[in-house]
Amino acid sequence: MLLSVLLDAASNVLPAVTDLSALAKIGGAIGAGLAAIGAGIGIGSIGKSAVDAIARQPEAGGDIRTSMILTAAFVEGVALFAVVVGLLAVVM
Repeated sequence: MLLSVLLDAASNVLPAVTDLSALAKIGGAIGAGLAAIGAGIGIGSIGKSAVDAIARQPEAGGDIRTSMILTAAFVEGVALFAVVVGLLAVVM
């Protein structure tokens, strides 16, 4: 249902686009951009929380830093996968 609403809105905004592959390319580009923005926000939030935690307990800084780097790597991996999928939608 949401997809049909989005397709209707896109057809109103882009009346010249009648080919659904063009809409898929637009959606892929938007999805890749949103994935990159989301990863940036997520990693920023992880860093902020880690700095706050280290400020509260400096003796646990090493463990917190290790957990932060591991979590940021997971977020980056998922974001890279999402960007690749979005760009594949643009190319194909």
